Amino acid sequence: MKNMRKKKDVGIYGLTAKWYDKNSRKSRMKQMQEYANEISTLVENGASILEVAPGPGYLSIELAKKGFNVTGVELSQDFVVIEKNNAKEANVSVDFKEGNASNLPCEDNSFDFIVCSAAFKNFKDPVKALSEMYRVLKPDGKALVIDMNYNSTSEDIENEVRNSGMKGFDKYFVKFAFKTFLKQGAYTKENFEMFLQEMHFRNYNIKQEGISLYVYLYK
Repeated sequence: MKNMRKKKDVGIYGLTAKWYDKNSRKSRMKQMQEYANEISTLVENGASILEVAPGPGYLSIELAKKGFNVTGVELSQDFVVIEKNNAKEANVSVDFKEGNASNLPCEDNSFDFIVCSAAFKNFKDPVKALSEMYRVLKPDGKALVIDMNYNSTSEDIENEVRNSGMKGFDKYFVKFAFKTFLKQGAYTKENFEMFLQEMHFRNYNIKQEGISLYVYLYK
């Protein structure tokens, strides 16, 4: 992951994108609903929300079901197609569009809330991505970055995979991915604190839970 993102942001395409969609549908829907519930406690009803790198789009879809005005910016053209199909199937409206986290195709001060889940470690320039989030947030807006913690233990990973309910190939592949290239590309709490030294966010809070870091940002 580290080597892949040296030259450009890492995207997921083709058959891998289709597998990721299928696996997410089977094993991550409860997690997406939990994330959506958490976000709904942090914003007003009908708020405008941006998801950066939504993948197959299930978190954006869960947020749209709650009545939020949701936009998703995704690097992978293949995922944009999948996202739109999934939103159509769920009978919700989400403005999914192609774009890069370091150059978001959004106006300044556009969103009440921004979320980025399981994708931040894919970005070539994490500081620029955070800067773009700050730019498109409204004054007093909030953001939440959720991603793997480099310091997560083997026990944390075992618990995460067990709780997901994955079986067979999916279970063993995801466990292997967590323990190898995903962990190698992940950041620590201290890494995020270093990135944020260059930002203008007035406050932040970083929570460690299981294999994940939850980085709450306040403009």
